[in-house]
Amino acid sequence: MTALNSTLTGIPGFQVGHWTDSVGLTGCTVILCPPGGAVASASFLGPSPGTREGVLLGVEKKVERVHALLLTGGSAFGLAAAAGVVRVLEERGIGHGTPWARVPIVPAAVIYDLGVGDPHARPGDPEGEIAARAATSAPVPRGRVGAGTGATAGKYLGVGAVPGGLGSVLLERYGVRVGALAVVNPIGDVLDEQGGVLAGPGVGPGAVSFTPGDVENTTLVAVVMEHTLSKADARRLADASQAALARVIHPSHTFWDGDSAFVLSSCTLPPADPLLLGALVQEAVCAAVRDAVRSAHAS
Repeated sequence: MTALNSTLTGIPGFQVGHWTDSVGLTGCTVILCPPGGAVASASFLGPSPGTREGVLLGVEKKVERVHALLLTGGSAFGLAAAAGVVRVLEERGIGHGTPWARVPIVPAAVIYDLGVGDPHARPGDPEGEIAARAATSAPVPRGRVGAGTGATAGKYLGVGAVPGGLGSVLLERYGVRVGALAVVNPIGDVLDEQGGVLAGPGVGPGAVSFTPGDVENTTLVAVVMEHTLSKADARRLADASQAALARVIHPSHTFWDGDSAFVLSSCTLPPADPLLLGALVQEAVCAAVRDAVRSAHAS
C-alpha cells in the first residue's frame, strides 16, 4: 500500500478497471484478484438480486477461490460482460485447474439502471473485456464511472432521485487493513456520519403513495483484504457488510432492493483479530457508500 492510494487497490494484488458509457449512462467495473485467486463468499439480500455464479460462493460449495468480480449496470443484460472478463483471464492462463483447461471463476452482480439513460445501452462481452484489460493497481477512479455511472439513490418518492455513483476506500488500524468498493443504487436515502441526509429526499417513505419497481434498486459492495480467511469467515464478513448498509442507507434492504455483498481475500497474511476485522469491514463499507455519493456529486 502506498500513502497515496486510499482505495481498494491499496491492497496488494487487487486491480480495478472500468468501462463507462457517459452518454447511455451505464457501465461496468472489474476487480481482478491475484493470479492465484482469492477466497471468497457473498451475502445476497432483497427479493431480486441479479447475479452470475453467486451460488458457487455458498460455504457448502467446493470452489473456494475466485479470479475476478464483475459489478455492472444494465440489469440482467449486463451479466453478459462477464464473458469478456473470462476471456481475458483465460488468455493469461488464470483459472481453476481442471484436466483440460483452466476455468476462470468470475462471479458478477448487477444494478438496474435502464431508466436513467438509454435503456438499450448495456455492458456486454466486449465491454467486460475492455474493463478487465483496463484494470490496474492505481487508485480507483470514483464517482459516475463504471458500474456507478447510472446509479441513483433516494427513489422512494418516485421522483427526485440523485446520483449514487461508485466509491472506494481503504482503512487500516493496528496493522489490519481492508479495502471496499460500493456501487450505490438504493431506494433509500444515504446518511452521512452524523445521521443526516447525504443523498435523497430525506422525508422518508409514506410522504406520497408510490409503488417502486421490483428490480430497480440495488447496492453492490466488494470488500478485499490480505488476511487469511476461511470461506465461512468470508461469508460472515459479507453478512457484516450487509449490516453496514443498514447503518448508512435508510430504509435499507427493502422489498425493492437486491443488495449484494462480496468479500475476497488473497490470504497472504496471517489471520487478523476477528473483532477488529469485522469492525473495519463495516466502517469501510459505510465509508465507501458515502464516498460514492460525494464523488458522484463532485464529478
